[in-house]
Amino acid sequence: MEIRPLVAADIPGVAALLRELAREYIVHESPREGAVTFLAENDEVGVRGFLARGHVYHVAVVEGELAGFVAVRDRSHLFHLFVGKRWHRRGIARRLWEVAREAAIAAGGDGGFTVNSSNYAVPVYEAFGFVRVGPTQFAKGLYYNPMRLPALDD
Repeated sequence: MEIRPLVAADIPGVAALLRELAREYIVHESPREGAVTFLAENDEVGVRGFLARGHVYHVAVVEGELAGFVAVRDRSHLFHLFVGKRWHRRGIARRLWEVAREAAIAAGGDGGFTVNSSNYAVPVYEAFGFVRVGPTQFAKGLYYNPMRLPALDD
């Protein structure tokens, strides 16, 4: 497995993987309008916009195939973490998270992170050390669970 920074040629694959997985694990619980909005905001144009706003993306490539990706906003918010179903339970999500976290800290982050987890992903983030900081929320047509990982000096 190779984990590296995202390059422009990765964007179509990242957007396609995000759309595929979001339909199964995120927006299936949402009203139609919320699902449509989320998918539209996270297409290729959306990913390019996130990059332009400073989100830092890394991709995992296995056997020449995009297996997953991670994005961090503001060196402190885990914004995207998706791994293709074929690659689940192989440690790819954990490795992507470790690389993203190390990069955020190296860029000046204090090691504290937040994430708005889908219901499906809560156990994954708990395994990474995140804890819930509130009940399940509903905003913009999506359900999510606010979670936090304390800073290194907390």
